[in-house]
Amino acid sequence: MISAPHRRRPVVAVLYQVALPPRLAEVEQLADVRLTDADGLAEALDGADVLFQWHSFSPALRENWDAASSLRWIHVSAAGVSELFFEELTASDIVYSNSRGVLSRAIAEFALGFVLEMAKDARGSFRLQQQERWQHRITRKIHGRTALVVGTGSIGREIARVFRAMGMEVSGAGRTSRPGDRDFERILSSRDLARIVPDFDYLVLAAPLTIATRGLVSAEVLAAMKSSACLINVARGGIVDTGALTEALASGSIAGAALDVVDPEPLPQGHALWSMENVILTPHMSGDTEDHLDDLAQLFLDNLRRYCRGDPLHNVVDKGLGFVSEPDFDLIRLVDARPEPEA
Repeated sequence: MISAPHRRRPVVAVLYQVALPPRLAEVEQLADVRLTDADGLAEALDGADVLFQWHSFSPALRENWDAASSLRWIHVSAAGVSELFFEELTASDIVYSNSRGVLSRAIAEFALGFVLEMAKDARGSFRLQQQERWQHRITRKIHGRTALVVGTGSIGREIARVFRAMGMEVSGAGRTSRPGDRDFERILSSRDLARIVPDFDYLVLAAPLTIATRGLVSAEVLAAMKSSACLINVARGGIVDTGALTEALASGSIAGAALDVVDPEPLPQGHALWSMENVILTPHMSGDTEDHLDDLAQLFLDNLRRYCRGDPLHNVVDKGLGFVSEPDFDLIRLVDARPEPEA
C-alpha cells in the first residue's frame, strides 16, 4: 500500500557533532525536532520516525540500534555511505537516503583544478616565486588528453562534463561496460582496470567505497598505467592501495597523484606521501564550498516535505549496493503500516 500523507507531525531526531544544520526553523515547521549529539542519540530515537544524520560518519546509530525501533527513514548528509551500513540496518525495511548530487559540481571543479595544477605546474611556479626566480618552463596542455573516470554516478558524470568542456576525451569505468553514453565516450568494466588504464593520461576516482571497489587501484593497476599518467582521487582513500601508490610515485612508475582522500585518513605524520613533490594532498574538502552546508540541509528539507505528503523520496540508497543505483530509481514511496488516527 502506498502511504498517504501523514496526519500527524513526524518526530525527527537530528544527530549533530558541533554545529547544528541550517534551515532548522523550516524543519520545525514540519516536524517535532529532537537535537542530539551521539551521547543522547538513544533517548532521541525513542519514538522517532526520522533520523537526520547531520554528523555524517558517526557510528552512533550502530551503537544505539536497539533504540531505533520506530524509525522509518534515515537521511545522511553525505553521498558515500556504504561504510555506515551494518547487518541490522541493511536487513531492515528502513528507507535510507543520501545527499547524492549536492556536491557533485564542486567536486568536479576540484578534480579539474587538480588536473590544471599538475599540468601547468602551479606549485612549481609558486616555489620559484618564493625564491624570486624568473625561470621559464614548458608545461603540459590538457586539450586532447584522455581521462578514465572510475564511477559513473552523479560525481563521475559531472567530472566528465567538466573535463569534456576543456577538450579532454573522457571514458568511464563502472560495474558493467556499454558503448554509448550521454556523458562518457564509452563505459568500460572496472573489473578490467589493469587492462584498460594504459590508454589514459589521467585515472580519476569518483566511485563509492564498497566491497567491490576497496583496493581496486592495486599494485597491478598502478604498474599498468603510463609512466606519464596521474592519479586523481576525490572518492574514498580505501579504493587505492596506499602502499602500492607510494611505491609507484617514489619509483616514477606514474608521474603524480592528487589526493583529496587517503587511507588511512588523516594521513599519519611522517608518511612518505607528505613530502613527495609529485603529490598534491588536500584534507577531504573537494565538495566543501561556502554554501555547501545550506545545500545539504535544503535537500533534507525537500525530502521531509515529500515524506510528510507521502510522496517519493529523492536519493534512496540501495542498501545492498551501498549507493543510489540509478538516477531513474532515485524515488521510492514509504509504506505506512500504522493505522490512520481516528478523526
